Order: sequence, then structure tokens, then C-alpha cells
Amino acid sequence: MSLAFPVPLKPVIQPPPMVEEILTPAEREALKARIKTLMKQQDAVLVAHYYTSADLQDLAEETGGCVSDSLEMARFGHAHPAQTLIVAGVKFMGETAKILNPEKRVIMPDLQADCSLDLACPADEFAAFCDAHPDRLSVVYANTSAAVKARADWVVTSGIAAKIVKYLHQQGHKLLWAPDRHLGEYVRRISGADMLLWQGSCVVHEAFKAEALAKLRAGHPDAAVLVHPESPESVIALADVVGSTTQLIEAVRTLPNPEFIVATDNGIFHKMRAAAPGKLLLEAPTAGEGATCTSCAHCPWMAMNGLRKLAAVLESPAGDANGGNEIHIEESIRAKAAVSIQRMLDFAAAEKAGKIQLGD
Repeated sequence: MSLAFPVPLKPVIQPPPMVEEILTPAEREALKARIKTLMKQQDAVLVAHYYTSADLQDLAEETGGCVSDSLEMARFGHAHPAQTLIVAGVKFMGETAKILNPEKRVIMPDLQADCSLDLACPADEFAAFCDAHPDRLSVVYANTSAAVKARADWVVTSGIAAKIVKYLHQQGHKLLWAPDRHLGEYVRRISGADMLLWQGSCVVHEAFKAEALAKLRAGHPDAAVLVHPESPESVIALADVVGSTTQLIEAVRTLPNPEFIVATDNGIFHKMRAAAPGKLLLEAPTAGEGATCTSCAHCPWMAMNGLRKLAAVLESPAGDANGGNEIHIEESIRAKAAVSIQRMLDFAAAEKAGKIQLGD
């Protein structure tokens, strides 16, 4: 049974204009050389999300950093000895890194790089949602603020959400879910859980269109359709593989298909091409005939990250306009958020060790 939160549909958050960094080869190499020197001086490591630019992903790997999803970025930062973590992504990713690494300095190229899901779930409204349903456990997606995570019972990523919700359902719990309604509905269908769904959505995945996707697939019969579960149900219904960013990259690498239609942020194509250089990658359509798209398969907040901004932050002393790009979280909030994240990490470890059996 799925019940909508009894308020009007959350309005789609209006994203900022898309402004992607454009560099000449000489500018790129000069910036990377400066950044590498500054990172050594400041004992820093760079962790970049799959949706950031190819330049940032390449720089992360060239300097011993990591390119991954938000949780693995934070985990990598925790295990790495560097005392400064540079998080190239959106703000909740920087906050997650700080939650799990409170002793480290965590900085970002641009603290205005937000997330439509995070923005659509203000902490005070989420707290009221929880207070109105005290008989339910609250489960929130990682794409939320530290304050929302602190109020939640569990934090989940897209890769483990269905397993955790199924486990909680089998334990007899009724649930609250926030903030992505499409991912929540997908998890509800997979798990059979009783869930009240917050009504947020991602500006990138919300834009994928099933009818246009079906037409594209008809023209590429050998293609496998890969869909992130933040997409609408009608798009998910056309998928050969539904999964997290890491799971979709693995599908490109392992499936025999020569072509893939990908319904997620096109920043992931850089890692997919590296994983399977001989395969053709096609963007899933984000608009029907005569329509326009809001994000055009790329997050404008992710595009706010760039080499110029990263160099400026590293060159600026703390306290000025650029040096202020450090993540700070009130300790009482950080500690509570760490508990809800740790529940997920403990579950993942127990499930991997065979200590949790979910059954069919």
C-alpha cells in the first residue's frame, strides 16, 4: 500500500542556468598542474562524483583520489590518510563526507552546487512529516541535508534502498520515505512495504520521457536500456537494468550488448566509456516532440564544479570568499546523522556476511 503525503505535489525546483566550464588544452594542463601542487601542499585528496566533468574525474584519478557515488566518496575519504577532502559534487555529498569524517577539513569547489531533491525536502517540513506519523520509521535517500539525515531513522542509497526497506517491512515496520517519489515508488513495488512517500523529484531524471524512449529503442533494437530509479515509473518499465550509478556502469562493462540507452545524468558517460570503450552510449530522451527539457540529462548544479573554481578555493586563505567553501555541520546534527548512516553501513556489512537473509 502506498499513500501520498497529504500535501500538494512538491513543485519542481527551478535549477540555475547551465554553465559548463570550457577550457583550452593549455588552460586545462596549467590548472591541473597548479591544483596538483596545491593539493600536495595542503595534504588533500580529491573525490569526484560520476556526474562531474571529465576534467575533475580525470584529476581525481591522476592524484590518487576516487570517482564514485556519494557514499563511496565519503568512505574513501575516511580511509584515506589525507587531512583535507575535496568533494567535487553537490552539497549533500560534501556534508556526507563531513558526517563520516568530522576530524577532517572538507571543502568543495562551489557550495552553491545544490540538489533539487535536497532543496525539495526542508528539514522543518520533514520533521513535521515525521511528527505527524510517529508509528512509522523514517527512511531517507542520501540526497538530503545533514539536518534531514539527523531526523531520520535510516539513510539509504539507491543501490541498497530496496534491500533495507524489504528488511524493515519483514520486521513489521511501516515507513515514511523521503524525498524522491519515483525512487520511493520503485522501492515500494520491489519490497511490498507500506510507505508514505514524500513528493520530491530530481530535475534530471524527472525529465526522461517514456514515449520518446520507446521510439529511440525501436531504432536501436540491439541496445540495452539502463535506467536510474529516480526516473518516472513509465521510464523504469522500459528498462533492461534498473540500478544505481555504480550498477549502471557495471552493466555497460559486463553486458554483451553493443549499444546502451542510458537514462541518468550524462556525466556518467565518461566512466562508462572508460569501462567499455568499444560500446555506443546514447542519452535517453528528456523531452517529447516540440517540448523543451529543464536539465537536458545533465545536472546544472553538478556543472558548477570546475577546475578554475577548485584552484581558486585551494589558493584562497580560509575566511575570504573562496576560502569559505569548507563544510561545517553543528556537532549535535552531525552525530545524529552519523547514526542513521551507520545503520545502513552495518546492514550492508551484515548482508554481505550472510547474517541477513531477505528471502523472496
